[in-house]
Amino acid sequence: MGGCTSKPSTSTAVPENDDSTPAHIERSPSRTSTAVKASPFFPFHTPSPARHRRNKSRDGGGESKSVTSTPLRQLARAIHPPSPAKHIRDVLRRRKGKKEATLPAESKSEEEEEEEVGLDKRFGYSKELQSRMELGEEIGRGHFGYTCSAKFKKGELKDLEVAVKVIPKSKMTTAISIEDVRREVKILRALSGHNNLVQFYDAFEDSANVYIAMELCGGGELLDRILARGGKYSEDDAKEVLIQILHVVAFFHLQGVVHRDLKPENFLYTSKEENSPLKVIDFGLSDFVRPDERLNDIVGSAYYVAPEVLHRSYTTEADVWSIGVIAYILLSGSRPFWARTESGIFRAVLKADPSFDEPPWPSLSFEAKDFVKRLLYKDPRKRMTASQALMHPWIAGCKKNMSIPFDILIFRQIKAYLKSSSLRKAALMALSKTLITDEVLYLKAQFALLTPNINGLITLDNIRSALAINATEVMKESRIPDFLALLNGLEYKGMDFEEFCAASISVHQHESLECWEQSVHHAYELFDINGNRVIVFEELASELGVGSSIPVHTILHDWIRHTDGKLSFLGFVKLLHGVSTRQPLAKTR
Repeated sequence: MGGCTSKPSTSTAVPENDDSTPAHIERSPSRTSTAVKASPFFPFHTPSPARHRRNKSRDGGGESKSVTSTPLRQLARAIHPPSPAKHIRDVLRRRKGKKEATLPAESKSEEEEEEEVGLDKRFGYSKELQSRMELGEEIGRGHFGYTCSAKFKKGELKDLEVAVKVIPKSKMTTAISIEDVRREVKILRALSGHNNLVQFYDAFEDSANVYIAMELCGGGELLDRILARGGKYSEDDAKEVLIQILHVVAFFHLQGVVHRDLKPENFLYTSKEENSPLKVIDFGLSDFVRPDERLNDIVGSAYYVAPEVLHRSYTTEADVWSIGVIAYILLSGSRPFWARTESGIFRAVLKADPSFDEPPWPSLSFEAKDFVKRLLYKDPRKRMTASQALMHPWIAGCKKNMSIPFDILIFRQIKAYLKSSSLRKAALMALSKTLITDEVLYLKAQFALLTPNINGLITLDNIRSALAINATEVMKESRIPDFLALLNGLEYKGMDFEEFCAASISVHQHESLECWEQSVHHAYELFDINGNRVIVFEELASELGVGSSIPVHTILHDWIRHTDGKLSFLGFVKLLHGVSTRQPLAKTR
């Protein structure tokens, strides 16, 4: 990337017969499945609004059967990964600490459970399904419901063929499962309209079911097309797919929504045409997340789950990891993390690095490999965002005049910068002078989206205006407007592009580049000339917000040069990364 590249990945072998599960997974057996069998459908999932002809032809119609064969690393056929979590009934029981949690789930009838928990299954949706729609044949089935074709009988949408997801209320055995349905409808209703997001039409209910009417995508799943190509895409064809995925993911990340189950099965083509638009579907596992919040429940699909999800502390970067897995599959036809068992998959995700030595990787471009590597960093802080990925040299040259969405990462970076000490701001300013070309281009694009005033400054009003362009009701749920209040340092003081670079630079991402050592030493030289000053332990401890106790003096001993009392190189590097005494807020569903 502009003379500075990401660190090369080294492959770490994981024995194929390894059936061990990481320790933190073993401590939470109810959140992860220990079964070797891979179920075609994730237990939480409702079926997607697509014509799953493949499922019917494979299983002879009706509900799909379990796959008992060993999952292959090569995508020679459709293999749905096993679930990394059990049914939400177990989650609710554990959360409530009920004694009955030790009893088998089948020991109580659904009526008894509903009576005990006191569930309210009234959603407030329209009850006019029969008068407005004519339901057709079933076209897909999963653990939590089924999908059928349908037509509108009247109104502006008369004769429009759609897909209707039918979710039986009898399956909603916990408050969490009810809230999952409410949230899915809320997200679809608010976000619908993006070119690469399935169109939502309406939601209905009766005493037995909830019905979600959506766009019928007749082109099949992305997975089907990957299999039809023998598991491999050319670089140009892979770019066309990934650009659409990145655009829509950047869009809903900006709204404060994390999908949590991005995989080829959840992207559908609207028609059989080769250049048909690609649509993301199935927000059944999605959630709202504030910019300063982290989620901690393990959901998703094993082959695509990010390491930080297994560590129970994640946010929007988990979706980017899933895109990285998809990109690896598109370009190579194989999975980057593979094992014979689910626990083995998790171990590979946590411990192994994807191989870029096996064919076809040696024959692919350097930019393609760099792109995938930067999506699959195990440290989510080093991972590119969806907006940044659209600016990567491998992608950026594909289409001219391609629009780049505003990046949610900018919020977090500016907030942290405004709360930083004057010493750290000076350090970040020095580091920003060493940005490589691609990083500068990305920041210029983001700065331009904020439409600076005639003096070339941006203020809080500029950020509000930039958000308003793509604002949806979802932003209220993810509390993004509230988060803007934390940027009050920009209320009356503008920020020029030079300071914007210092505020927006991601130190951890910059650290992942091969030129980091050269860059940070050059930044320290600049800082030593312009920003370094004599500082005592008490002042440094106060600026870092870690107090002035004796242990802190021990910790900060190497931060200050004994010759002149100024910040040492080690202290400069640590200052760039920042010191936090508080853990990020974690959200539990």
